[in-house]
Amino acid sequence: MYEKLENLILSRIPDVKIKVAKTQITFANKYGFAFVSFNPCRKAAERPKSWMTVSFGLGYQNNSPRVDAVSEAYPGRWTHHVMLGSPDEINEELLGFITEAALFSAAKG
Repeated sequence: MYEKLENLILSRIPDVKIKVAKTQITFANKYGFAFVSFNPCRKAAERPKSWMTVSFGLGYQNNSPRVDAVSEAYPGRWTHHVMLGSPDEINEELLGFITEAALFSAAKG
């Protein structure tokens, strides 16, 4: 699942840097724009058997049904969390959110 996501991000978004840390993998341009972790954003009973969480930042609250949790981390900066249970869930909609997050990150001052 992760490899599919990484390959698609790297093929669509220029100049991406990847930082691997103990609890998170960060995709960054000027700043981090997408993050992969195993932080649960659903109750245990609602989680897929195998999963990962993809988080991304936008300048507005995206109310897509795909988004499991959202918070305004800083005024005008919303963090969105999407839990994935299969590679098939890495689709054009999710990649669109991540691409938008990369543009938002690159434009931050």
